[in-house]
Amino acid sequence: MKGHVAAFAFFGGVPQSILYDNTKLAVAQILGDGTRERSRMFATLQSHYLFADKFGRPGKGNDKGKVEGLVGYSRRHFMVPRPEAPSFDALNARFLEQCMERRQAILRGHERSIGERLEADLAAFMPLPAVQFDPCHMVTGRASSMALVRYRTNDYSVPTAYAHQEVVIKAYVDRVAIICGGQQIAVHPRSYEREDFIANPLHYLALLEQKPRALDQAAPLDGWVLAEPMHRIRRLMEARSGKEGRREFIQVLRLCERFEQSLVEWAVARALEMGAISFDAVKMIALARLEQRVPRLDLQFYPHLPRANVGRTDPRSYMGLLSQSGTPATGVAA
Repeated sequence: MKGHVAAFAFFGGVPQSILYDNTKLAVAQILGDGTRERSRMFATLQSHYLFADKFGRPGKGNDKGKVEGLVGYSRRHFMVPRPEAPSFDALNARFLEQCMERRQAILRGHERSIGERLEADLAAFMPLPAVQFDPCHMVTGRASSMALVRYRTNDYSVPTAYAHQEVVIKAYVDRVAIICGGQQIAVHPRSYEREDFIANPLHYLALLEQKPRALDQAAPLDGWVLAEPMHRIRRLMEARSGKEGRREFIQVLRLCERFEQSLVEWAVARALEMGAISFDAVKMIALARLEQRVPRLDLQFYPHLPRANVGRTDPRSYMGLLSQSGTPATGVAA
């Protein structure tokens, strides 16, 4: 369906009829008299754009020879050698560029280019509807007590505040969006595996703030890559305040709910340089960066922001520990 929407938007109109193979995406069943029972998704698409459909006979490639020929041409000229691209969007952009270049070609037996002949076809197209079609598979669901929504055997996370809530699931080719009360509360890359678990760590931070001891055992946070300053500020916060320091570190993590993770990590590194080891300091530095101003974080004016004083290691302290344990200091090799 996404291909239809993209094609109609590119052409700026809708063809009066389209020829199809008997794909299961469009045909739910071929009845005994040869008529097709359309799939629900295809029927929804067709009722939105109001085009007629035509289907080739099963196993009869000659019914759509032009289509088969164009598919072969595209494969030989656009996909040999096998193309490589950083993303599907980049790959599609390259295909579009190649198709636009081909519009200049004049095929044998014709006097006008492909692009000029296309203009005559476009004149017969129907206008686009006022509202664009939403190309997704839409179903209803319910978030579990673990703040998970299941779609086709896979579980997708939502913020813990929406546990036990009724939701609408909109599955696109590349993503799954979850709606509650008319508001999009989560969006994930779509997984085509089975019994997969797709979680956003940010969805569980509010709950972890209430239960900070579970931070290291939280499965949704597995694989969340954080910059080294984030781990350093956690160690300093926990060394200073124990359990409350861990809760404060989770508050720092929750800044990623409002700001880009890279900005939060930069603010943490800056706070460490200043010796201001606190959630408030990190937040103030991040806000100053967004507002493109120098952070006015003079600790003389903010005495409530804790400082981190880390002294240098003195070898004499180690020697003193040895003497206290009964081991002669002179017995230690230099």
